[in-house]
Amino acid sequence: MELKNLIINGKEYSVPNDMTILEACRHVGIYIPTLCWIKEINEIGACRICVVEVKGARSLVASCVYPVADLRPGSEIFTNSPAVIEARKTTLELILSNHDRKCLSCVRCGNCELQTLCNEYGVENEGKFDGENANYEIDASATHMVRNNNKCILCRRCSAVCSKIQDVAVIGANDRGFKTHIGCAFEADLGDVACVSCGQCINVCPTGALTERDDTDKVFAALNDPTKHVVVQTAPSIRV
Repeated sequence: MELKNLIINGKEYSVPNDMTILEACRHVGIYIPTLCWIKEINEIGACRICVVEVKGARSLVASCVYPVADLRPGSEIFTNSPAVIEARKTTLELILSNHDRKCLSCVRCGNCELQTLCNEYGVENEGKFDGENANYEIDASATHMVRNNNKCILCRRCSAVCSKIQDVAVIGANDRGFKTHIGCAFEADLGDVACVSCGQCINVCPTGALTERDDTDKVFAALNDPTKHVVVQTAPSIRV
């Protein structure tokens, strides 16, 4: 395996030449945050949370798509410089500016990747980029899940796993610019497409945009109904 010598945060490391900067840093135990990246499934540099500073580069680079092979031996990389921290904080503020921030009632509260990063970088709920918000109707047409695009950050992890892992490809990015959103072809509801109810999109969603349908109230009502014999099955069934 060909190695390349790099200086990361002031220390010298030898890392495999066939990795990205993100993979190389994680290989040597240096943490770089991500929101859209899934190894070999969704490596698109969309969220820009993983930006790092490469000495001599004109701007910050997305570490998840920047090959180590394109760096000169001895290149200096900074993963936590003031410019990097400020860029990540600004990106989080921009994401929150068009995000449904009802965190306390969200099923992912305390287990949300976006929330965790906002806490880490000190990003407040009310930001300097607040303005117009895109408002989407909640899609509860599927029997197993609910889609709330008001909490979507357009990381495209759901569409990547639907296409590349499940070979179903019923969801993807629709429209362009500020109107971009995740949906089905011709804006069909989830309940009207060939979704196989696998739940993989829910499993990889970093926020509360995709959640399992919660029928807890219906179950309790059935349990308390003396005229019914109750049988319960959970769905979706995730096997990976």
